[in-house]
Amino acid sequence: MIALISDVHGNYTALQAVLAAIDGIGVDEIYCLGDIVGYYSEINQCCDELRRRNVKAIMGNHDWYMVANSFCPRSNSVNDCLAYQRRIITDENRVWLGELPLSRTLSDLHLVHGGWGNPIDEYLDASHEYFDRVDGKYFASGHTHRQVLFDFGAKVYCNPGSVGQPRDNDPRAAFATFDGARFSLHRVQYDVDRVGVLMEEAGFSGYYYDCLKSGARTLGWNR
Repeated sequence: MIALISDVHGNYTALQAVLAAIDGIGVDEIYCLGDIVGYYSEINQCCDELRRRNVKAIMGNHDWYMVANSFCPRSNSVNDCLAYQRRIITDENRVWLGELPLSRTLSDLHLVHGGWGNPIDEYLDASHEYFDRVDGKYFASGHTHRQVLFDFGAKVYCNPGSVGQPRDNDPRAAFATFDGARFSLHRVQYDVDRVGVLMEEAGFSGYYYDCLKSGARTLGWNR
Protein backbone atom coordinates (compact mmCIF):
# COMPACT_ATOMS: atom_id res chain seq x y z
CA MET A 1 0.00 0.00 0.00
CA ILE A 2 1.16 3.54 -0.75
CA ALA A 3 0.16 6.94 0.62
CA LEU A 4 -0.59 9.93 -1.59
CA ILE A 5 -0.10 13.47 -0.30
CA SER A 6 -0.31 16.78 -2.15
CA ASP A 7 -0.19 20.56 -1.78
CA VAL A 8 1.88 20.70 1.41
CA HIS A 9 2.63 24.40 0.78
CA GLY A 10 5.18 24.94 3.51
CA ASN A 11 2.76 23.88 6.26
CA TYR A 12 5.09 21.68 8.27
CA THR A 13 2.68 21.44 11.21
CA ALA A 14 0.06 19.83 8.98
CA LEU A 15 2.67 17.66 7.27
CA GLN A 16 3.87 16.28 10.61
CA ALA A 17 0.31 15.31 11.54
CA VAL A 18 -0.27 13.61 8.20
CA LEU A 19 3.01 11.71 8.31
CA ALA A 20 2.25 10.51 11.84
CA ALA A 21 -1.11 9.20 10.63
CA ILE A 22 0.56 7.51 7.65
CA ASP A 23 3.15 5.92 9.93
CA GLY A 24 0.29 4.54 12.02
CA ILE A 25 -1.35 2.95 8.99
CA GLY A 26 1.86 1.37 7.76
CA VAL A 27 2.54 1.98 4.08
CA ASP A 28 5.33 0.86 1.78
CA GLU A 29 6.00 4.24 0.13
CA ILE A 30 4.77 7.84 0.12
CA TYR A 31 4.22 9.82 -3.07
CA CYS A 32 3.78 13.60 -3.11
CA LEU A 33 1.78 15.10 -5.98
CA GLY A 34 3.51 18.46 -5.91
CA ASP A 35 3.37 21.97 -4.43
CA ILE A 36 5.68 21.35 -1.53
CA VAL A 37 6.44 25.08 -1.32
CA GLY A 38 4.15 28.12 -1.48
CA TYR A 39 1.92 29.97 1.01
CA TYR A 40 3.37 29.10 4.45
CA SER A 41 6.66 29.69 6.16
CA GLU A 42 8.29 26.31 6.85
CA ILE A 43 9.26 25.29 3.35
CA ASN A 44 12.72 24.06 4.32
CA GLN A 45 11.33 21.87 7.08
CA CYS A 46 8.86 20.35 4.60
CA CYS A 47 11.48 19.73 1.92
CA ASP A 48 13.96 18.37 4.45
CA GLU A 49 11.43 15.90 5.86
CA LEU A 50 10.30 14.63 2.48
CA ARG A 51 13.90 14.24 1.38
CA ARG A 52 14.83 12.45 4.61
CA ARG A 53 11.99 9.97 4.10
CA ASN A 54 12.81 9.51 0.42
CA VAL A 55 9.28 10.54 -0.54
CA LYS A 56 8.86 10.29 -4.30
CA ALA A 57 7.55 13.70 -5.33
CA ILE A 58 6.53 15.38 -8.57
CA MET A 59 6.63 19.05 -9.47
CA GLY A 60 3.71 21.37 -8.84
CA ASN A 61 3.12 24.87 -10.14
CA HIS A 62 4.41 26.54 -6.96
CA ASP A 63 7.52 24.37 -7.04
CA TRP A 64 8.04 25.48 -10.64
CA TYR A 65 7.57 29.16 -9.72
CA MET A 66 10.32 28.70 -7.15
CA VAL A 67 12.92 26.93 -9.27
CA ALA A 68 12.23 28.98 -12.41
CA ASN A 69 12.33 32.28 -10.48
CA SER A 70 8.89 32.91 -11.93
CA PHE A 71 5.61 34.16 -10.47
CA CYS A 72 1.91 33.32 -10.33
CA PRO A 73 -0.13 35.27 -12.92
CA ARG A 74 -3.31 34.84 -10.86
CA SER A 75 -2.46 35.98 -7.35
CA ASN A 76 -0.45 38.75 -5.71
CA SER A 77 -0.79 36.84 -2.44
CA VAL A 78 1.05 33.86 -3.89
CA ASN A 79 3.81 36.13 -5.13
CA ASP A 80 4.19 37.79 -1.73
CA CYS A 81 4.76 34.36 -0.19
CA LEU A 82 7.14 33.30 -2.95
CA ALA A 83 9.24 36.42 -2.43
CA TYR A 84 9.66 35.52 1.24
CA GLN A 85 10.37 31.86 0.50
CA ARG A 86 13.04 32.68 -2.08
CA ARG A 87 14.94 34.47 0.67
CA ILE A 88 14.92 31.50 3.05
CA ILE A 89 15.04 28.35 0.91
CA THR A 90 18.32 26.45 1.06
CA ASP A 91 20.35 25.77 -2.06
CA GLU A 92 19.98 22.03 -1.47
CA ASN A 93 16.19 22.23 -1.39
CA ARG A 94 16.00 24.45 -4.45
CA VAL A 95 18.13 21.97 -6.40
CA TRP A 96 15.99 19.06 -5.19
CA LEU A 97 12.79 20.80 -6.30
CA GLY A 98 14.30 21.51 -9.71
CA GLU A 99 15.01 17.83 -10.25
CA LEU A 100 11.42 16.68 -9.61
CA PRO A 101 9.68 15.01 -12.57
CA LEU A 102 6.38 16.25 -14.02
CA SER A 103 4.70 12.85 -13.66
CA ARG A 104 5.14 9.35 -12.32
CA THR A 105 3.60 6.01 -13.29
CA LEU A 106 3.34 3.02 -10.96
CA SER A 107 2.01 0.11 -12.98
CA ASP A 108 -1.66 1.12 -13.55
CA LEU A 109 -1.51 4.27 -11.38
CA HIS A 110 -0.73 7.57 -13.14
CA LEU A 111 0.30 10.62 -11.08
CA VAL A 112 0.53 14.32 -11.99
CA HIS A 113 0.04 17.56 -10.10
CA GLY A 114 -2.55 19.23 -12.31
CA GLY A 115 -4.07 17.16 -15.12
CA TRP A 116 -3.21 15.09 -18.14
CA GLY A 117 -3.57 18.03 -20.51
CA ASN A 118 -1.17 20.17 -18.44
CA PRO A 119 0.60 18.24 -15.68
CA ILE A 120 1.61 21.33 -13.70
CA ASP A 121 -1.24 23.82 -13.93
CA GLU A 122 -4.50 22.24 -15.13
CA TYR A 123 -7.45 22.58 -12.76
CA LEU A 124 -8.96 19.22 -13.54
CA ASP A 125 -12.73 18.83 -13.72
CA ALA A 126 -12.94 15.06 -13.43
CA SER A 127 -15.53 13.44 -15.65
CA HIS A 128 -16.13 10.22 -17.55
CA GLU A 129 -15.58 12.12 -20.80
CA TYR A 130 -12.24 13.53 -19.62
CA PHE A 131 -10.76 10.18 -18.70
CA ASP A 132 -12.06 8.53 -21.86
CA ARG A 133 -9.30 10.52 -23.57
CA VAL A 134 -6.55 9.31 -21.22
CA ASP A 135 -4.94 5.86 -21.31
CA GLY A 136 -4.82 3.97 -18.04
CA LYS A 137 -7.05 2.77 -15.21
CA TYR A 138 -6.10 4.56 -11.98
CA PHE A 139 -5.28 8.27 -11.77
CA ALA A 140 -4.38 10.74 -9.03
CA SER A 141 -3.58 14.46 -9.03
CA GLY A 142 -3.68 17.43 -6.67
CA HIS A 143 -3.71 21.18 -7.37
CA THR A 144 -7.39 21.89 -6.55
CA HIS A 145 -6.94 21.37 -2.78
CA ARG A 146 -10.23 19.44 -2.78
CA GLN A 147 -10.36 15.80 -1.76
CA VAL A 148 -12.44 13.73 -4.18
CA LEU A 149 -12.79 10.15 -5.39
CA PHE A 150 -14.62 9.24 -8.60
CA ASP A 151 -15.21 5.73 -9.94
CA PHE A 152 -16.09 5.88 -13.63
CA GLY A 153 -16.14 2.12 -14.05
CA ALA A 154 -13.16 1.49 -16.29
CA LYS A 155 -11.30 4.49 -14.81
CA VAL A 156 -10.89 5.63 -11.19
CA TYR A 157 -9.67 9.11 -10.21
CA CYS A 158 -8.55 10.37 -6.80
CA ASN A 159 -7.47 13.77 -5.55
CA PRO A 160 -6.00 13.18 -2.07
CA GLY A 161 -6.75 16.78 -1.12
CA SER A 162 -4.33 19.25 0.41
CA VAL A 163 -2.06 18.67 3.37
CA GLY A 164 -1.29 22.33 3.88
CA GLN A 165 -4.32 24.34 2.72
CA PRO A 166 -7.61 22.42 2.26
CA ARG A 167 -10.27 24.23 0.24
CA ASP A 168 -13.22 21.86 0.58
CA ASN A 169 -14.68 23.41 3.76
CA ASP A 170 -12.91 20.88 5.98
CA PRO A 171 -9.87 22.38 7.73
CA ARG A 172 -8.32 19.00 8.52
CA ALA A 173 -5.23 18.01 6.55
CA ALA A 174 -5.98 15.49 3.81
CA PHE A 175 -4.29 12.49 2.23
CA ALA A 176 -5.17 9.20 0.54
CA THR A 177 -3.94 5.63 0.40
CA PHE A 178 -3.96 3.19 -2.52
CA ASP A 179 -3.66 -0.59 -2.19
CA GLY A 180 -3.31 -1.35 -5.91
CA ALA A 181 -7.04 -1.64 -6.52
CA ARG A 182 -8.76 0.85 -4.23
CA PHE A 183 -8.24 4.38 -2.95
CA SER A 184 -9.13 5.38 0.62
CA LEU A 185 -9.51 8.99 1.79
CA HIS A 186 -8.20 10.26 5.14
CA ARG A 187 -8.35 13.48 7.19
CA VAL A 188 -6.21 14.55 10.16
CA GLN A 189 -6.59 17.40 12.63
CA TYR A 190 -3.56 19.58 13.36
CA ASP A 191 -2.67 22.76 15.24
CA VAL A 192 -3.81 25.48 12.82
CA ASP A 193 -3.10 28.23 15.36
CA ARG A 194 0.60 27.33 15.38
CA VAL A 195 0.78 28.03 11.64
CA GLY A 196 -0.71 31.47 12.27
CA VAL A 197 1.89 32.24 14.93
CA LEU A 198 4.71 31.22 12.59
CA MET A 199 3.28 33.32 9.78
CA GLU A 200 3.01 36.34 12.06
CA GLU A 201 6.64 35.84 13.05
CA ALA A 202 7.52 35.79 9.34
CA GLY A 203 5.73 39.12 8.84
CA PHE A 204 2.40 37.98 7.40
CA SER A 205 -1.05 39.06 8.62
CA GLY A 206 -4.12 36.89 9.10
CA TYR A 207 -5.11 37.64 5.52
CA TYR A 208 -2.55 35.01 4.50
CA TYR A 209 -3.60 32.21 6.84
CA ASP A 210 -7.13 32.74 8.20
CA CYS A 211 -8.53 30.44 5.49
CA LEU A 212 -6.89 27.51 7.31
CA LYS A 213 -9.38 27.82 10.16
CA SER A 214 -12.38 26.95 7.98
CA GLY A 215 -10.84 25.07 5.08
CA ALA A 216 -12.58 27.48 2.72
CA ARG A 217 -11.03 29.27 -0.20
CA THR A 218 -11.23 32.99 0.44
CA LEU A 219 -11.43 35.88 -2.01
CA GLY A 220 -7.75 36.69 -1.63
CA TRP A 221 -6.53 33.20 -2.47
CA ASN A 222 -6.53 32.82 -6.21
CA ARG A 223 -5.05 29.34 -6.64
